Amino acid sequence: MIFAVTASLLGFLALSIPVGIVLFLLGIGVDQFFTPFPLLRGLGQVVWSSSNSSTLIAIPFFVLLGEILVRGGIAEKTYEALDKWFSWLPGGLIHANIGTATMFSATSGSSVATAATVATVAMPQAEKLGYDPKLFSGAIAAGGTLGIMIPPSINLIVYGFLTETSIPRLFLAGLVPGLVMAVAFMLVTVVLCKIKPSLGGQSRSFTWSERIGSLRHLIPILILFIAVIGSIYAGWATPTESAAIGVVIAMLIAAFNRGVSNDMIKLCLVGTVRITAMIMLVIIGAYFLNFTLTAAGMGRELKDLLTGLNFSPMGTLMVVIALYIVLGFFIETLSLMVATIPIIVPIMTGMGFDKVWFGILLIVLIEMALITPPVGLNLYVVQGARKSGRLSEVMLGTIPFVLVMMAMIVGLIFLPQLALFLPDYL
Repeated sequence: MIFAVTASLLGFLALSIPVGIVLFLLGIGVDQFFTPFPLLRGLGQVVWSSSNSSTLIAIPFFVLLGEILVRGGIAEKTYEALDKWFSWLPGGLIHANIGTATMFSATSGSSVATAATVATVAMPQAEKLGYDPKLFSGAIAAGGTLGIMIPPSINLIVYGFLTETSIPRLFLAGLVPGLVMAVAFMLVTVVLCKIKPSLGGQSRSFTWSERIGSLRHLIPILILFIAVIGSIYAGWATPTESAAIGVVIAMLIAAFNRGVSNDMIKLCLVGTVRITAMIMLVIIGAYFLNFTLTAAGMGRELKDLLTGLNFSPMGTLMVVIALYIVLGFFIETLSLMVATIPIIVPIMTGMGFDKVWFGILLIVLIEMALITPPVGLNLYVVQGARKSGRLSEVMLGTIPFVLVMMAMIVGLIFLPQLALFLPDYL
């Protein structure tokens, strides 16, 4: 059954069938061919129970928050401010890409939205100032992945929902690894531009008065982050409520910047509905598939397969990491999460691994999937913003940052407190 389901999944995806529909089709196939029970009769209950959760209401709020930041003119001002502060480093504007991605990751919760935001603002500057297109675009694609690590994160919300894990603890656990990777991305850029200065484009400098004056454009983002995350840990709001607070504050910031209009509000709402509908279809389809797989004994088969290898817990972890890296080449990231988490996480926690720690490790693997071909979404988002050149240039530009992510995986394995320190301390 494992081989049949995996082959069918890859086959359906190769036909470009929407992922949510694929998950429903696989569930129906498992019902018809691998179990005598009429599981299809439980579809209504599964659809209702998988979507009837107050936790999931946070998803459209965070999506709307990101839409407001993108379409309200806040991104461009943030980018210009960070450019003034990071321009003196080797690779100048590339650091502004990473810095802007980090700041928007701390508010939007979406990697694709973060990458699209930074790419739209940054790409015109790259050609004008003579930056290497590979490294420049690769940094945007990689920086965008921080959107699912640095809180608030839609993917961490989904992980917490599927595994019944505390979302505030997951948010805390993702903060340090996310910031460490952001700094590591910048250090790699410095090293590469020191070795080959032509990668970094023209050197520019700004006066201290210009830098200090630009801080007024960073303060709104900082206020938004403190309001969203601070309200959670102060005990004033749940993640869902904090997301709603963030939407209100983001709209006020956009209004202050004169970025609010009827067209802007319409585009934000339409974009939110589209993205939320896609996410919910995938979650509900994955729930139905997992319902049928569990009833058909898939979890037991997979557990027997992993335990039959007679590997130690660490050896099993290596197999799981390799599995996610391979699947990340072919399956869209959110789909990969919801299709595998209910099966893999119980096995890993049963072997003694911490559920919060494994969630952060999984997010790093998902980040890698976002910038590895052929299905890496951020690659296509950045290429779409470039409007010229080849996709292979973006792929090559992400290689140094993929190596940073692999180093983070090793760091999390040998130093679990990198993720667990803040949740345990606070």
